[in-house]
Amino acid sequence: MSENKYYFNKNSNNNEVKFRHKKLIKLRKNNIAFPNNFKISITCKNLNKKFNNKDINLDNKKIFNVAGRIVNLRIMGKATFINIRDYTGKIQIYISQDSISFEKYKKFLKEYNLGDIIGVIGNLFKTKTNVLSIFCQKIYLLTKAIRPLPNKYHGLQNKEIKYRKRYLDLIVNKKTRDIFKIRSKIILNIRNFMNKMDFIEVETPMMHNIPGGALAKPFVTYHNKYNINMYLRIAPELYLKRLIIGGFNKIFEINRNFRNEGISTQHNPEFTMMEMYIAYADYKDLMILFENLFKKIYKLLFNNSLLKYNNYVFNLKNKFNILTMKESIIFFYPKFSLDSLEDINVLIKITNLLNIKIDKNWSKGKIISEIFEEKIANKLMKPTFITEYPVEVSPLSRSNNLNPLITDRFEFFICGMEIANGFSELNDPEEQKKRFKQQDNLKKFNNTKKNNIYEKSYDQDYIEALEYGLPPTAGLGLGIDRLVMLFTNSKSIRDVILFPMLRPQ
Repeated sequence: MSENKYYFNKNSNNNEVKFRHKKLIKLRKNNIAFPNNFKISITCKNLNKKFNNKDINLDNKKIFNVAGRIVNLRIMGKATFINIRDYTGKIQIYISQDSISFEKYKKFLKEYNLGDIIGVIGNLFKTKTNVLSIFCQKIYLLTKAIRPLPNKYHGLQNKEIKYRKRYLDLIVNKKTRDIFKIRSKIILNIRNFMNKMDFIEVETPMMHNIPGGALAKPFVTYHNKYNINMYLRIAPELYLKRLIIGGFNKIFEINRNFRNEGISTQHNPEFTMMEMYIAYADYKDLMILFENLFKKIYKLLFNNSLLKYNNYVFNLKNKFNILTMKESIIFFYPKFSLDSLEDINVLIKITNLLNIKIDKNWSKGKIISEIFEEKIANKLMKPTFITEYPVEVSPLSRSNNLNPLITDRFEFFICGMEIANGFSELNDPEEQKKRFKQQDNLKKFNNTKKNNIYEKSYDQDYIEALEYGLPPTAGLGLGIDRLVMLFTNSKSIRDVILFPMLRPQ
């Protein structure tokens, strides 16, 4: 069978589980269950790294202490080969009745199973097939596994079980372990990149009095002491910009955001973002910075300039594309013209033609944005910056000097995914107040139509902070989870989040 069904059945009375539990009962009676006094002297990875290419024989007297989970066990009469794996890799163990005595070997055969965690003391040698191994002199059962691992030949294939029981997925699937090692390195390299550019890492609140910083529906919680609703943060933006007002010039934060919206291959309600802000910079500076960061991290991870995702291959030595939002629409629908996108009546006809639902109260900019989101965004495969976002969908972005209907904003797309969003920040308090009120009115209207609770997002304290003066500033948000998806060639965001949101069983 592809998976051990008893492993996933809470009500299972499988004989294997009962058999293993009886072994644990005997260990408890002898007061040797779950010891915690074994210390390792070296990891499996370092053993292989230091000695795999050396000639080693049993005359080698150096003793090593290793520990790990039994992932393979081949009993060959008076001797047994075991593969154990720790968090760094695997090593083979050779154990026989001659090396540890007949009685201890007999006890080993009775007590030990696949999945058990063991400690081994012994010296190195190489088998006739040149496999680096430890010649076991002492062996200790450190943790008795009551439940057996999934079938070693098929691994853990069921996606639902992989996500719900990530610990199992990590035990049996090397690819999963590798993904999360790469994720860790990506975040580390981002931090190193930012630190080298003299950014200061900061932390801002995860619970907000007012949901703000982005257009999204918040998760609502309640503070008993103050008797008020609070909101898991949609974005840290307004707090980070308060810090720029306070005198910091270059800051960043890597942390969670929460949005009470849909779940898909690209969306999880809880996700990781890196947000950065630079005083005396604009969105064009951020485009250059982001492109350098993106290419630098990929090069550090893979020592390669060719990024492969699904059937696409991109040479990162090439410059990223730049298109305005309107240009991107014309690129995929050349029968339309830039002039036609300036007429709201023509835009309404275009939405009807493309089967896009719009509200009769929507403005021209909102309709253009909807066309882009519905029909263009997921077609942007090559690395592309999209610029000139309408002001209606960019409430915190600075308006363009030449055209107040658009903002100095970009989003970066690749393989149909939005990876980053950046803009020159709106630092005019009166204009920001006007935008907040427009945003609030729109949210109130939409929520009334849907019979939902209206969450006010007008942040008076932020307006007051702006009145003290926010210097010309640019800010960027980078989706860490989607970046990991891209760099690990993962098809779903659930594959790169250790414990993704799932429907309750």
